[in-house]
Amino acid sequence: GSLLLAVRFYSLPRAAPLIPSTALGVLLLILSSLLAYAGIRRSRRIASVFLTLCLTISVFWCGYGVILILGGQGVLNNAGDFRDAVVPGLVTFTLALLIVAVVGFLGREVTLAMVASAVSLASAHEVAMLYSTAFGSSAVACNYMVVCLVGGYFALGRILYFLSREKIALPGTDLTESKTHGQVQSTSGSGNHFAAVGLVLNMLSASVFGCRLLGVTGKLVMGQVPWLWAAGIYQVGICILSYRAMDVLMATFFGFTSILKFAGGYCLLYPVWQPEEPSFPTPFLVVFSILFAVLAVFLTLKSPVDGLYLLFYVAYCIALACRPKGFFEGGPQGVDVAIFVASALMTLIHLYNGKASAKIPTGKDAMKALLARSSSLKLRDGADLHAPYLGYSKYADAEVLGYACSVLASFALTVTGDPQAPLATVVIPWVVVAGGILKLLGGSVAFARGKTLESSAFILYGVLWIIWGLTRYGGLYGTTRSFHAAVGIVAFMLFNGFIVLCTLFLNIAWFFYSLAFFLIAVSFLLDAIHALPAGYDIAATLIFGLVSFYCFLSALFNSIFEGSCLPMGRPIVQLSGVGGGTTKCLHLPARKASSVKKIADILKNGGTCGIPTDTVYVLVAACNRPDAVEKAHQSKRQAQDRPMSLWISSLKQLEPAKHLFTPLLWDFMEAAWPSPISLVVPRGEWVDFLGMKDSAVYVGTPQSVAIRIPDCSVTTHLIDLVGPIVVTSANPTGEADTTHHNQVYAKLGDKVDAVLCAGPSPENIASTVVDCTKIDSGNIGFFRVGIVPKSQVKFILILFLFP
Repeated sequence: GSLLLAVRFYSLPRAAPLIPSTALGVLLLILSSLLAYAGIRRSRRIASVFLTLCLTISVFWCGYGVILILGGQGVLNNAGDFRDAVVPGLVTFTLALLIVAVVGFLGREVTLAMVASAVSLASAHEVAMLYSTAFGSSAVACNYMVVCLVGGYFALGRILYFLSREKIALPGTDLTESKTHGQVQSTSGSGNHFAAVGLVLNMLSASVFGCRLLGVTGKLVMGQVPWLWAAGIYQVGICILSYRAMDVLMATFFGFTSILKFAGGYCLLYPVWQPEEPSFPTPFLVVFSILFAVLAVFLTLKSPVDGLYLLFYVAYCIALACRPKGFFEGGPQGVDVAIFVASALMTLIHLYNGKASAKIPTGKDAMKALLARSSSLKLRDGADLHAPYLGYSKYADAEVLGYACSVLASFALTVTGDPQAPLATVVIPWVVVAGGILKLLGGSVAFARGKTLESSAFILYGVLWIIWGLTRYGGLYGTTRSFHAAVGIVAFMLFNGFIVLCTLFLNIAWFFYSLAFFLIAVSFLLDAIHALPAGYDIAATLIFGLVSFYCFLSALFNSIFEGSCLPMGRPIVQLSGVGGGTTKCLHLPARKASSVKKIADILKNGGTCGIPTDTVYVLVAACNRPDAVEKAHQSKRQAQDRPMSLWISSLKQLEPAKHLFTPLLWDFMEAAWPSPISLVVPRGEWVDFLGMKDSAVYVGTPQSVAIRIPDCSVTTHLIDLVGPIVVTSANPTGEADTTHHNQVYAKLGDKVDAVLCAGPSPENIASTVVDCTKIDSGNIGFFRVGIVPKSQVKFILILFLFP
C-alpha cells in the first residue's frame, strides 16, 4: 500500500498520474481489509502495538481510498473540496500514528514504531502540501518509501523466522511475547487491547467537525462522509472484538459512539438531495445523554479515567439536543474538539498501559479497594465472570447494548415526521443503526451464549426496526403501500405473540419487555392503515422505552455487581424439566481439566453425558456400568438398525483380549487410529472383558461391534479416566447429528446428566464406518462414508497387505 502511495505522490506533478485515483482507491480498500484481518488474527495470540498499528492504518486507507474514488469519479469537483475531505483524516492519523510510534519506541518495538512514524510524517507532509505549494509531494513519497523499506525488512525477517522453524529472527521482527498476567482478558478498559483503536476512531469522527470549527477546513462536505462511516463500521467491529475481550462496558460504549458516527455521515449526505440542513429530535438526544451518563457511572467503578472520558459524550449529546441543527452548529463542534484531545490522551494511556509494566495510574485499584469496604456492593470478578447460560461462549453478554438500543429506537420514534419531507428530521440513523444493526449484533451474541429465546427476540425486533425505520422515515411509505406494510406488521406481531408466550417461562421483566413491544407493533399497524389515535404512538414508545431502560439498568447491575440489585424476576409460569428456568443438567466447559474429571465421575457413578469429539457430539456411558448402558439406549429411543458402538482411548485397553483378534485386524486398528474411522469387527468373547454383562445386547449386533479411538484429546483423556465407553449420537434416532452442545440438552433434555461444552463441532460430518468382518480375506466394506474418504481407508489396508 505504501508503495502505491509513493508512486502516486512521485507522479503527482505530472499532468496524468501513473495510477488513476479510482484504481488506487479500490486497491487501498482491498489492502485495508487485509490489514484489518492481519491485526485481528494476530490479536488472538498476543496483544501488541502490531494490532493497533494494523487496524489504525486499515481504517486510514479505507476512508482515504473511498475519497480517492469519489475524486476520480468527479464527485469532488475542485481542489478545495478534495482538501476539505482528506484533511480531517490526515490530521487524525498524523497524531494517532505518532502516539503508536512513541509507545512502540518505548516498548522496544522499533520496526513497528518506524512504520508508524513514517506514515505519520507522510500524513503531516500531505497536509502541509495541500495548504502550501512550497511543500512538494516528494517528501510524502519519501516517507512512504521508508515504510516500504521497513516493511520489506520486516517481511524478510518473518519469512526467515518461519522457514528456519523459529531459529533465525532478525532484530525487531520477533513478535513472540511472554504471556503475563496483564495480558489475561479482564473486564476493565485497560484489559481490552482493542480499546485503543476504538479511541482513535473517536478522534477521527471528532476531527471532521472540529476542523470545521477551528477553520482548518472551509466547510462540511460530502467527501468527509467516508471518514465518518469508515469509523462507524470499524467501531462496530471494535464493539464485537470488545465482547470477545469480555469487556461489556467498553463494548457498549463503542456501540453507542458508532451510532453517532453513522448519524454524522447521514447529516452530511442530506444536503445532497435537500438544500436545507436536517434537524435533530431533542427527546432522543436527552435520553442518549442519560444512557451515556449511566454507563459512565458504572465504568467509573471499573476505571475512573474511562468514566470521566465518557462525560465528554454526555456533554456532546446535550450540546446536540440544545442546537436544532446538531452537528452543523458551533456548540457541538466545540465539544468535538474536546473529544479529539481527550481521545488522544486516552489512546496514549490505553496503548501504553497495555504494553508497559509500569502503568499510568487510572484509579482502577483505588476504586476496587473502596468498593471492597462496602458490604452491600461487591464487584464481580474471577474466571467465571461471563459464564454463559449453557457453559461455553467466546463472547461476553451483549444484553446491555440490546436493551439500550431499544431505549434509543423507541424515543427516536417520538418525533412525528413530516410526510412531505420525511428525511428532514434525523431519525433513520437512530432507528436503523441503534434499533436495527446493533440489536442484531446483540441477538447474535445472545445466541452464541445459549440464550435462544432472547436472541430470537432481539433479532426479530432488530429486523422490524430496520424495515419500519426505512419505510416510515425514509420516504418509502405511502398510501399505495399501506396494505402491504400492514400485512408485514401483522406477521411480525404473530411472531412476537409467540415470544410473549415463551417469556412466561423466562422471567417477569422479559414478559413485560416483549409485551411492550407488542404495543409498538400495534402502533405501527394502526399508522399503516391510517387509524392511529392521537398520542397512542407516543404512549406506546414511552412505555416500551421505560421497560427497556429498567432492563438496561438490571443488566448493567447484574454484570458488574454480585447478587441481584435490580432483579429480572422469576418465571411467571413454572415448569419442571425443560423450560422451567433451571436445569439439573450440568454444562461444563471442555477447556477445563476439572470439568473432564467431573464428567468422568458422573460416568463412573452410572450417568450418561454428552461430550464433544473429533466429529459431532455424542452420548456416552461407561462400559462397566450396565445400568448406564441401558439408560443411554432408552434415552435415545435407539433403533435396532442403529446399534451403539464402543470407544477406547488406546489398544492397551483391549490388550487382555488381543489373542482373540487376528494379527491383520490388530495391525489395521493400530494403523487406522486415532481417527474418525469406526471399524466394525467380529463379535466374540473379547466383549466379555469390558464388563457390560447383560447390557452388551445394546452394543453392536449379534455378529459384530463397531470400535473407534477418537482423534480428540478431551475425549481420549476422558476415556483414560473412565475406561472403555459405549457411544451413540446425541440425538433421537432419525434426527440430524448434534453439532453444538446447546443442541444436546435441547434434543435429549433431562435424559442426559451432564454436557461437556466445547462450542460448535469441528466437523459437521460423522465418522466413516468400515466393515472389517472379512478383512483376513483382504476385503473391507463401507457401512457409511463420512469425513474420511474410501481411498484413504483402502490405502491404509494396502500398506499392510503389500508392505
